[in-house]
Amino acid sequence: MELHTSQDIAWRPSADMLAQSNLLAFMRSLGVADYDALRQRAAEDMAWFWDAVIRYWDMRFYRPYDVVVDPSRGLPWHAWCVGGTTNVVLNCLDRHLETPVRDQEAVAWEGEDGRRRSWTFAQLDEETCRFAALLRALGFSKGDVIALYVPFVPEATAALLGIAKIGAVVLPLFSGYGTAAVADRLADGGAVAVVTADGTLRRGNEVALKAVIDEAAPQVKTLRKVVVIRNRGTAVTMKPGRDHWWDEAAPGDAATHTEPVEADAPLVLAFTSGTTGKAKGAVLTHCGLLTKIALDIGLCFDFKPQDRLLWMSDMGWIVGPITTLGTTFLKGTLVIAEGGPDYPQKGRMWKLVQDHRVSFLGVAPTTIRTLMRHGVEEVEKYDLSSLRIAASTGEPWNRDSWLWCFRNVCKGTVPLHNYIGGTEVSGGILATTVIHPMKPCSFVGPIPGMSADIVDEAGNSLPAGQMGELVLRQPSIGMTRGLWRDPGDRYLDTYWNRLPGMWAHGDFAYRDEDGFWFVPGRSDDTMNVAGKRTGPSEVESLLLATGRVAEAAVVGVPDEVKGTAVVCVCVPAAGETAGAALSEKLSDAVVAGLGKPFRPREIVFVSDVPKTRNMKIMRRVVRAVYAGQPPGDLAALQNPESVEELRTVLAATRG
Repeated sequence: MELHTSQDIAWRPSADMLAQSNLLAFMRSLGVADYDALRQRAAEDMAWFWDAVIRYWDMRFYRPYDVVVDPSRGLPWHAWCVGGTTNVVLNCLDRHLETPVRDQEAVAWEGEDGRRRSWTFAQLDEETCRFAALLRALGFSKGDVIALYVPFVPEATAALLGIAKIGAVVLPLFSGYGTAAVADRLADGGAVAVVTADGTLRRGNEVALKAVIDEAAPQVKTLRKVVVIRNRGTAVTMKPGRDHWWDEAAPGDAATHTEPVEADAPLVLAFTSGTTGKAKGAVLTHCGLLTKIALDIGLCFDFKPQDRLLWMSDMGWIVGPITTLGTTFLKGTLVIAEGGPDYPQKGRMWKLVQDHRVSFLGVAPTTIRTLMRHGVEEVEKYDLSSLRIAASTGEPWNRDSWLWCFRNVCKGTVPLHNYIGGTEVSGGILATTVIHPMKPCSFVGPIPGMSADIVDEAGNSLPAGQMGELVLRQPSIGMTRGLWRDPGDRYLDTYWNRLPGMWAHGDFAYRDEDGFWFVPGRSDDTMNVAGKRTGPSEVESLLLATGRVAEAAVVGVPDEVKGTAVVCVCVPAAGETAGAALSEKLSDAVVAGLGKPFRPREIVFVSDVPKTRNMKIMRRVVRAVYAGQPPGDLAALQNPESVEELRTVLAATRG
């Protein structure tokens, strides 16, 4: 385990940042002495804390709630903002329309081909109202499930808000899913309509989206309507009576009414993939998702109305809805880009920061490791002086990539936040803040309101220096309300029954002697080698530190002697030749860092490792392919060809 020292502090907040921080202003408004006192009070009185967050941000309700939380059904089934009615559109759009915010830029978009569009808050509201009018004209209303299978274009934000405006439930789908994954999720969700686009552009290639919906639709008995955005001018077949063009919707003034819904009513139905079985449908609510966003993005990460946020993702991942709702609620600007971070220019993401004067940049560690291949010179071509905040999520950092990003992108002055949690909790469990110093790869600890702990197999709290399971001892307002169309058994078995009385999130964590928290990786990824437990990211860090590999995916496989043996799947760096010599140097680096028991059983060289669209390395897929087992759900992969390449390489090495 890589431990950190007090001399390892990489960033400290300036006096100006402290004085102007949203978090300190919030604490002062409550009369709370310090951050630790805030966390303790939040743990002792969750109703007080979540009510304070709601009131601080002046969240609007049509009818105020009677109680913040009703715990009567037990830990897994808390109800929130009971008796209240609201709608996220009331908070994210309607409240701004009689203020100067209406004329501010809400959405700035750039396509892979360089096209640009921009909407003010008033224009976003107009598009939202037009789409809501179309949905109502088509017969949809409160409680209906309507899916989004769209590229990240401006209409995607209006579609999300338009569905919410009529009180329907948003079902986001990754725009890279194939027919089977789309059909399964539409059917499981009971979707009555889907919004899609004619096509999109990915790395210079035209990708048809409407055609996928046409293939999936016959398998979805509940599906009645398809709305199509004109994006690329791709030829499509429109089925009379079922299919409708987005731009032929009714005028916006036909849908100014925002539907009041119960505060705890479903807003987003987000399917999350597992290793086996069907994807799980997390149910996120109007009051829960928005309150959690306000806490995480508004308080911990210090988002301000003048900020311009770029977090390259997809509306099909929770980052898309979070950034859309967060920027509109907090009166900032969402910068969105169709395509990837390094095409058509290797430094496309840095060019977007420069050209759109991005002040808040979201990244994934795997994205940074990919961009590192192109060299520091690609970063230095662009003016990144607009950056004020950077934040990361999706994967554990390794030290070298964190420092590379902090030194070259953040220039050693901009805080590089760390954030981990998941769809099922509407955001983060652990994070950093602008009022605390940062060590590379660290977290300051649990976000207030997230009663996190690190425990052993029996549920006992562990001291500093010992790695254990990351758990929540209490529910939070953003937590999924069970699983969609599930009586409760799978929900309880997945999250609450592994360690009774606690939510087990599936990550390992530890604290260092200074109180900083670290997450080496998923608990199902963690390797127990000759009695020593470590996360794959620690081995991957050692491999990457050699400078001889561009990417690495490390997994543990059964071993008769050690219990678990280490297998490394690596992408050689530019100029390196795959073979025995390189394998030996990499093995030696692992041994030097972790000891002889961790010498890899095998190092496999490939041109790419399996990754999701939001750049998470799919280690479970690597492990399954290596073992010759079915790889499970591959719908989220952005590069499914990497799986077949790995199979081919392994077959060749095994004769």
